[in-house]
Amino acid sequence: MPYVRSVNVGGPQEVTWLGRPVVTGIFKRPVEGRVRVRRHNLEGDGQADLEKHGGEYKAVYAYAREDLDFWAGELGRDLSDSAMGENLTTVGLDVTGAVIGERWRIGSALLEVVQPRRPCFKLGLRLGDPDFPQRFGPAARPGAYLRVLEEGELGAGDEIVVEHRPAHGVTVGLVAYAYFHDKSLAPRVLAAPELAPGARQTWERFRRHAG
Repeated sequence: MPYVRSVNVGGPQEVTWLGRPVVTGIFKRPVEGRVRVRRHNLEGDGQADLEKHGGEYKAVYAYAREDLDFWAGELGRDLSDSAMGENLTTVGLDVTGAVIGERWRIGSALLEVVQPRRPCFKLGLRLGDPDFPQRFGPAARPGAYLRVLEEGELGAGDEIVVEHRPAHGVTVGLVAYAYFHDKSLAPRVLAAPELAPGARQTWERFRRHAG
């Protein structure tokens, strides 16, 4: 059974990156015990740039331990849980293959997959590698942003029960691949009605331009 290996939270902090100060919430740490899942985030978690991070459609970010291990091999160094700034480090769940609109029951919370991550420079900051975002996106191992359908509590060790999987088959991996490699797939991406509204607007533009 898939499960949550760690629950990771952290608030905004100022760091120096490439010679300038940056405020970021990407430095998260595993926490013990039960964590409250709220509509826009996990209790104790925070984001610095609320235009690009957080909110209803980026309330929780999940990344697979298996994908962290892939990147550890690519980078030639160990990567700890939370290395991608994720809130939930999962085991035994194909996060890349998760379908947009898929619903996960974790503890007493119900979460819905709504979009993949598109990397910004802060991912390079987190890993100490300014070129890493350019590698992360095209690899199509984006992790999944989740919205909260039912608030509750969860913790490390909780099983992840997939309660619903839409039949359209549009996965977070497909959306990420389409964005970085083939935007002509826009009609396929838009077949997922559960796609986050902001992402849907972007893909509607891609479809119009392709036409």
